[in-house]
Amino acid sequence: MNTNTENRGAVYCNEDVWSIFESNLQALQPSSIFVLTDTNTEKLCLPYFLGKIQPTIQWEVLQIPVGESHKNITTCLQLWSALSEKGADRKSLLINLGGGVVTDLGGFVACTFKRGIEFINIPTSLLAMVDASVGGKNGVDLGHIKNQVGLIKDPYSVLIDTHFLLTLPEEEVISGFAEMLKHGLISSEDYWNRVALFDVSKTTEAAKLIWESVEIKQKVVAEDPFEKGHRKTLNYGHTLGHAIESHCLTSAEKKALLHGEAIAIGMILATYISSEMIGFPKEKLDQIARTILKHFEKISFAKNEIDAIIALLKFDKKNANGKVLFVLLKDIGNCKIDCEVTNDLLYKAFEYYENLKKY
Repeated sequence: MNTNTENRGAVYCNEDVWSIFESNLQALQPSSIFVLTDTNTEKLCLPYFLGKIQPTIQWEVLQIPVGESHKNITTCLQLWSALSEKGADRKSLLINLGGGVVTDLGGFVACTFKRGIEFINIPTSLLAMVDASVGGKNGVDLGHIKNQVGLIKDPYSVLIDTHFLLTLPEEEVISGFAEMLKHGLISSEDYWNRVALFDVSKTTEAAKLIWESVEIKQKVVAEDPFEKGHRKTLNYGHTLGHAIESHCLTSAEKKALLHGEAIAIGMILATYISSEMIGFPKEKLDQIARTILKHFEKISFAKNEIDAIIALLKFDKKNANGKVLFVLLKDIGNCKIDCEVTNDLLYKAFEYYENLKKY
C-alpha cells in the first residue's frame, strides 16, 4: 500500500516496503548512509532493519538518548557535529529509524545540514506511523515548549512495517492510539466507531485501521500542506493537550505524560468545549469520554496546575494576533477552526474532566 507513487513524501505500508527501500537507494545513489536511532530503537529495531537491507555502501549508526526531553537544539548540535566529523556530504542519506522524536528531530537535522541532505523516515512507534509519518513537519522543542523551531519538508519516502509495533510496550501503543481516535473524530463517525474497538494487544492485525488513519491525515495535508486552513483540524485536542504535556514534563508533582496520554485529555476537554460553544451532541460527548477513559489513565489537576496549563496556551503555534485559537467539533467529522475560548469555559472543561468516572 502507498499514498502516492509520484511525489516525495509517499508513504508505503507493509507488503513492499523493503523493495521500495532498495529502489530508493538505487534512485538516490547516496555517497554514504547514516541511520539515526535512539537507545531503544538501536537495541529493539535496528537488528530487524539491518536484516531487511543489503547496503553496498558505507553506513553508520548515530544514536540519541530516548525521550521528548532530548528533542532540542543541543541534540541537533551533537548530530550535526557527528555528521561533519564522519564525512557526510550533500549526497549523504539520513535514515530516521524510530518514533516521533527521532523522525521529527532527524528530519530537522537532515533539512539543515549542509542546507539539506536527503532523508527517509522509518517510523517504529504507532504514534509515528499514524501521525509523524505524514505532513513533513520537522523540528525540535524550545525548552519545555513543544515544536517551536522547525520547518515543513517531506522526507524522500516513509516506510511503515507494522512488525516494529511488536517491540513496543502497551503504553506506547496506546499513546499512538490517541491519534487514531482523533482522526476518527475529525473525519467520520464510521471510522471513529471502528477504531474505538481497536485491540492494543493485536497491533499487527490492525494494519488496515492504521493505514486508514494514515490516509485520513494524508488527505487533509494534501488539501492544505502549509496549515492555512483545513489542516488545522489535525490539531484537535492538541491546543490543551500540548500545554498539559509541557506542564507535566516540567512539574515536580506530575509524572511526564506520553504525547498520546496528554492528547487524550485534550480531546475530552475540547469535546466538552465543543458541546458548550457550538452544540456538539451531549450524548456523543459522554460516549467519547467513556471510550477514551477505557484506555487512558485519568489525571487530577489542582487549580494552580490548571492556571499554569492555561498560561502555556500563549505558546500554541495556531495562535494569531495574541488570540488562542481552538479546533472544535460541531459533530463527529464536522470541524470548526479558529475558535476563541474564554478562560471561564476552560476551567469548566477541566471541571467536567475531573468529575468523570473512570470506566
